[in-house]
Amino acid sequence: MGEVKVFTDSTCDLTRDIINTYDISVVPLYVGFDNGTYRDGVDITAGDLFKMVDECGKLPKTAAPSPNDFYNEFKPFVEQGKDIVYIGLSSSLSSTLQNAIIAANEFPEGRVEIVDSMNLSTGIGILVLKACDFAKAGMNAHEIAREIQMRVPKVKTAFVIDTLDYLYMGGRCSSLQNFMSGVFKIKPIVKVVDGKMILGEKARGKMERALNVMLDNVLVDKYNIDWDRIIVTHSVGNTDSDYLKGKLEENMKVKEVIITAAGCVISSHCGPNTIGIIYLGK
Repeated sequence: MGEVKVFTDSTCDLTRDIINTYDISVVPLYVGFDNGTYRDGVDITAGDLFKMVDECGKLPKTAAPSPNDFYNEFKPFVEQGKDIVYIGLSSSLSSTLQNAIIAANEFPEGRVEIVDSMNLSTGIGILVLKACDFAKAGMNAHEIAREIQMRVPKVKTAFVIDTLDYLYMGGRCSSLQNFMSGVFKIKPIVKVVDGKMILGEKARGKMERALNVMLDNVLVDKYNIDWDRIIVTHSVGNTDSDYLKGKLEENMKVKEVIITAAGCVISSHCGPNTIGIIYLGK
């Protein structure tokens, strides 16, 4: 077994500083508008995406990296003698993981380990960082993949969505649900369960109330949480990340609370001013 290289895709929503610090390789997904196709996080940011949606009045199409994309990203590291652990977007949401598997099969057995995060955004990212911890501790690729796979069901991901407009445009809620949400000022809390986005609780009123509902759900479970790190992820327009970070640090002895910005893929689903808390259970 050689040195381990940790891979993920652009839906992990980790910051550039974190990616550089941990030497993580990121394979971008594609975001397509009528005027062209862009690589997520490379050619387009979430801010750019929201501007384009406002201008054209419709959501972009997102597409997985091809098997050839993955092969070309994996190949240089395998040739250097490194083994790869790739942790990717839920197979229930995209063909991204399947394409990574196709590429992995082009290499000798055991050189590229694939883990289905069954999650999105920093629900993937928190597993990626744990994999980096294991690699630093000297685990080989197979051991890391096994340990991460065991933790996949322990990832807790929840987002407060400010507007249902993007879910409506994406066909994930009805026009009536969208209308009623606006009339009654409902802030839905979306969770990831079995690899899919589902509607959890509905908080009525201002964003602050919804944030506190989400926060309370975390704090009631605090003794069952891996306190190595918790991630607060927000999309363009939200300014509540410091508030959540402060409350988490005040109520738990967590080693670090990381704030990250959502990339184009999660932003295209949930829209601006979305914010979430992501953590690992013990």
